[in-house]
Amino acid sequence: MGRGYYISKHVATAALVLATIALATIIALSIVYNQEMAKNASKFTDITTSPSPPISNTSNEPWDKYRLPDTLSPLYYNVNLWPRLVMDVSGMYIFTGNSGVKFTCVKETDLILIHSNKLNLTLFNGHHAKLMGFGGITPPTIKTTWFQMETHYLVVHLDGKLKPGKSYWLYTEFRGELADDLEGFYRSEYMEDGTKKIIAITQMQATYARKAFPCFDEPGMKAVFHITLIHDPGYIALSNSQELKKENVIIDGTAVTRTIFEPTKRMSTYLVAFVVSDFTYINAKDNKGVLVRIWARKKAIEEGQGDYALSITQSILEFFEKYYNTSYPLSKLDQIALLDFKSGAMENWGLVTYRETALLYDPQMSANGNKQMIVTVVSHELAHMWFGNLVTLKWWNDLWLNEGFASYVEYLGTDHAEPAWNIKDQIILYDLKRSFAVDSLTSSHPLSRKEEEVNTPSEISEMFSTISYSKGAAVLKMLSEFLTENVFAKGLSNYLKQFAFGSTVYSDLWDHIQKAVDQTPGVKLPYSVHDIMNRWILQMGFPVVTIDTQTGNISQKHFLLEPEAVVDRKSEFNYEWFVPITWMKTGQVLDQLWLLKKSAIHKPMKVSKSEWVLANLHVSGFFRVNYDLGNWERLLMQLESNHQVIPVLNRAQILDDAFNLARASIINITLALRTTKYLLHERQYIPWEAALRNLNYFFQMFDRSEVYGAMQAYLKKQVKPLFENFGAITSNWTTVHSGHTDQFTQIIALSLACSTGMERCRDLTKSWFRRWMQNPHNDTIHPNLRSTVYCNAIAAGGTEEWNFGWQMFQKATVAAEAVKLRSALACTKVPWLLSRYLEYTMNPEKIRKQDGTSTIGYIASNVVGQPLAWDFVRANWDYFFKVYGTGSFTFSRLIGDITNRFSTPFELSQLKWFQKDNSETRFGSGTQALQQAIEKTTANIKWLAENREQVLQWFISESA
Repeated sequence: MGRGYYISKHVATAALVLATIALATIIALSIVYNQEMAKNASKFTDITTSPSPPISNTSNEPWDKYRLPDTLSPLYYNVNLWPRLVMDVSGMYIFTGNSGVKFTCVKETDLILIHSNKLNLTLFNGHHAKLMGFGGITPPTIKTTWFQMETHYLVVHLDGKLKPGKSYWLYTEFRGELADDLEGFYRSEYMEDGTKKIIAITQMQATYARKAFPCFDEPGMKAVFHITLIHDPGYIALSNSQELKKENVIIDGTAVTRTIFEPTKRMSTYLVAFVVSDFTYINAKDNKGVLVRIWARKKAIEEGQGDYALSITQSILEFFEKYYNTSYPLSKLDQIALLDFKSGAMENWGLVTYRETALLYDPQMSANGNKQMIVTVVSHELAHMWFGNLVTLKWWNDLWLNEGFASYVEYLGTDHAEPAWNIKDQIILYDLKRSFAVDSLTSSHPLSRKEEEVNTPSEISEMFSTISYSKGAAVLKMLSEFLTENVFAKGLSNYLKQFAFGSTVYSDLWDHIQKAVDQTPGVKLPYSVHDIMNRWILQMGFPVVTIDTQTGNISQKHFLLEPEAVVDRKSEFNYEWFVPITWMKTGQVLDQLWLLKKSAIHKPMKVSKSEWVLANLHVSGFFRVNYDLGNWERLLMQLESNHQVIPVLNRAQILDDAFNLARASIINITLALRTTKYLLHERQYIPWEAALRNLNYFFQMFDRSEVYGAMQAYLKKQVKPLFENFGAITSNWTTVHSGHTDQFTQIIALSLACSTGMERCRDLTKSWFRRWMQNPHNDTIHPNLRSTVYCNAIAAGGTEEWNFGWQMFQKATVAAEAVKLRSALACTKVPWLLSRYLEYTMNPEKIRKQDGTSTIGYIASNVVGQPLAWDFVRANWDYFFKVYGTGSFTFSRLIGDITNRFSTPFELSQLKWFQKDNSETRFGSGTQALQQAIEKTTANIKWLAENREQVLQWFISESA
């Protein structure tokens, strides 16, 4: 799945802490649909009328356990569905359907448990299902059936035993609501040419297939799916496989089209997908005859917004075929852009679903960051076609095996499609540093958790986290670096071939990578792949490696932002790692070494007073680096005298490590601040972005205090040469730089200059926005700069500017433009406008449900809006928990966003009271995020007490 919780790392919107962070920048064996279905409506039972009792902590009944028993194994499903895209007499949108599943009995049992959630099932002789046997087998009769609400089971209790090795057929008929909840089989609404349009779409990951049809809804329970969709003749139907047959029929007097699809490959329920819409497409075939189509609203396709995605898809698809040394397993690949979609994107096999912002690109309206987001998200989802879809995790505790892997190789696919971008370097911004931030807390968790720790839908949703995606990517990058990419890819290829159409655990991957190591001369490791990598995935956290250049001593220690915090989770490895260290001495690259214990002496690292050591070259390893004070001083001298001697990624690393070591009280805060002095000479994007991400913490901690003014004055001085540089090379800001990452640096220059009070910058943004207000049909502001310009102009303006922005948002037909405006509207400093905007997030007619939590996050990023957002969410907690809390990947992000500034004892007490007051409602998929917020707030209080005065005095002295 695309990174919908952070959702998304690539979305190019300006940060809203005074716009200081730049744009950073998813032959049918069908049972013919029965005409009696409508007549049987009275036989449907409402599962809410017969609820099961709550699960007892001591219950050992199989229906009270969240995991399916290992007694049955599905072979194939016949699924027939008819979504009604017109409201019925009761005021609801519904779908009806029937489903049969052929399964094999693995172990003798008198019980069938199959997932079913929010489906009203037809009664057959008083039971919710029919059971038949194959090959002359007479099955036991059904004794009773009921729904176990908590665990989402239809329980079928039999009079006799099912026999091992024999196959059976379970048949159900059902009706469900085609709700707008963005889960399972749901509806999406949009306006086009003044007409309201309704489409039916799916999102099955992680536990929502059971809302569309009864199924064994676990990733390891793979089967073949035969899908038939019934729909209005004016609509098209899509599913995972190619359309086999389309026929116009009459059902209960209604003329409909029945679309029958080819059987799918053997696959997991969470990858099943179907769409009924009035969309259109563009298409092409790759050099192996695979049909590639981009689907979207008709107007979007007519305007060419799908062209870029189509052009890169073929290139990326071909790259992954070569990289995996395995052909794309299907005959077609549909990708569809949706207006209502909870995640960033979803890797459904053969039918990938995206938010519009992640697939559609308009050269006239979309920014460079939007383009980068599209290619990286497409690359991420296509990576899953093999790693995740062809070979799938057995259970959600190993989610990182899917998402961490795709998050790493997305950079490789993007680099192939856009080689001039040098995109692979950006992994240190979007994944390494992001995962460091979470993994330095005691509330973090290992990449691979024990199966028994991940059971409920909320616990599964929590696995879709920064750790699974970003730490997974960073750790796999490190593995690839010390093995070489060729050895890594060889291991992957063998792994995919052996487990094709099956399910695995992480150790299976290590086995095959180890074989590749053994078969490659010259590759030597100090321990096996298992021994090395298990320390990185089976224990949370990462080390800080400390190098003493006076003695040559190297040591490691578990890095925590709060060093005195107690780590409750025990580790069999005692929080020690096998650390691969690449390094250089005074500009000369030297041989890699391994730190295999807590400390060791490496004599070449003992240097003279004229030399310096730099470790973790090109940031290839997942650890931070600290030095003795003398070496820090020499590195700072090198940065200020000739920063280009130090590789660009390591310049970003020095900044990031120093600030985080200071936050952890390992080095003095003024030493960290001194790393920013050389930025007067820096012109590269990654170091500037790394600096601003760390300084963003200072904005959050100090923008309500006297420190803020001195900090602004200092940063204004630092950014002035960068701002003037771009003014000179862009004809006084009338053009945009041609280089890909240079365009991001240009945005930083404008954003930081405006937020620090540079009059020239503020005059530019206000005049550009005013010109647009005077001629609303002609926005001449360059797409790259719009987020910054919109935000600053609305922040400096009042009701007139806000209302204009809102009108333009409502009229926006390009999704990327709508996102820019939606985020900029949160920049206003007028409290009542922010309060009104918060209310809009509870009205889907104004702010789509998929955008509700991110809009609140934008408002909370505004120093004026943060307390308003906090109070608003608390006051409406029941609503937000109901809509987002039980399984939304964005819910944890909401909790983090509204508490980011918390840094006082009073705010900590508020947070704890919030936790206590909602203990009965609970926090669902945001449980871990709430604990992290408490931990971060506690650390912030301590850090401010220790550092505020030093920071103030330093900024005052340096801004003079």
